[in-house]
Amino acid sequence: MISIKKITTKKEMKQFVTFPFSLYKNNPYWVPPIIKDEIANFNPKKNPVFENADAHFFLAYQDKKIVGRVIAIINWYEVNKQQIKKIRFGWFDVIDDIEVTKVLLEKVNEIGRANNLEYIEGPVGFNNLDKTGVLIDGFDHIGTMITWYNHPYYKEHLEQLGFVKEKEYLENKFKFSNVDGFYFNRISNIIKNRYSLKALDFTKTKDILPYIDEMFEVFSAAYSKLSTFVPISDAQIAFFKKKYISFINPEYIKFVVDKENKLIAFAIVMPSFSEALQKSKGKLFPFGLFHLLKARKKAKDVTFYLIGVHPEYQNKGVHAIIFDQYYKTFKPLGIENCIRTPELEDNEAIQKLWKDFDPVTHKRRRTYRKSIQ
Repeated sequence: MISIKKITTKKEMKQFVTFPFSLYKNNPYWVPPIIKDEIANFNPKKNPVFENADAHFFLAYQDKKIVGRVIAIINWYEVNKQQIKKIRFGWFDVIDDIEVTKVLLEKVNEIGRANNLEYIEGPVGFNNLDKTGVLIDGFDHIGTMITWYNHPYYKEHLEQLGFVKEKEYLENKFKFSNVDGFYFNRISNIIKNRYSLKALDFTKTKDILPYIDEMFEVFSAAYSKLSTFVPISDAQIAFFKKKYISFINPEYIKFVVDKENKLIAFAIVMPSFSEALQKSKGKLFPFGLFHLLKARKKAKDVTFYLIGVHPEYQNKGVHAIIFDQYYKTFKPLGIENCIRTPELEDNEAIQKLWKDFDPVTHKRRRTYRKSIQ
């Protein structure tokens, strides 16, 4: 007998967050979150994403044991402003029992129907800064702190229940040695001179913060045409600053400005925290923070988190300035592998951006959709 319970207590929320720790126990590829941070992320008093979204948290039980979880999410900006009548589901994890998957997603369907929505899509987060997609290929590669990992049977469960492919994402990586530093230095100088542009590098986080609001303006302009785009509010930007910027190496954040010092391009790269998070086992203390700080300084793999060029400067070679900046930063550090976050399969512009590096697609993930019944 499978039962579903909507979370109402702090104890249940911790159980929700920690369920994957048992589901992926001893799995060498799953990367755990920091439990305390994940719980805070789901707190409406702390995360401003709840200003425009509702979330319903569910746990599935079988013989009094937790066997699955899911969040049903309604992004009201998406529904009311963009007229996209969908309910999202995310943070979906389940044992290999399709009946558990069925009852969890029936709850999502039920909430969508009660709110006059038309279809379900997932797994996705609240907006573009969240994790997205169920892994369908590349199960033998370690995850990242900004992607979900899952067992291979998730795909089969969803498809057997009538869910169909909505969007597909590629995850690529390339050897840093594939980057031709001489070439990008030459092109970078040409582009900077042609358009009167300047590259900004940083050594202190406090020098980056004044640019973050402007960075998100460029982010919105660059990504607004994508089918997945949902605007990021000022409160969410402030939350992002507090949560991420202070922890990212300042030298791993690159900006390009025009002659009026207006930001026209940016990139955020993070050292790979995957192995450090595995060693931390979901806790910062007593040793988790040590592992993360060590990775921040010594990781030889890096993850490209966000990159954006204002539409007025797209297809003008501005990315060469950013890659030139990163080459000069990463070469002395002995960086070995560059990993890219999930990118839409049909985003041709982003594919062209990386073509010079001979990237390899090592993972694929999908979101699935189904009409509400």
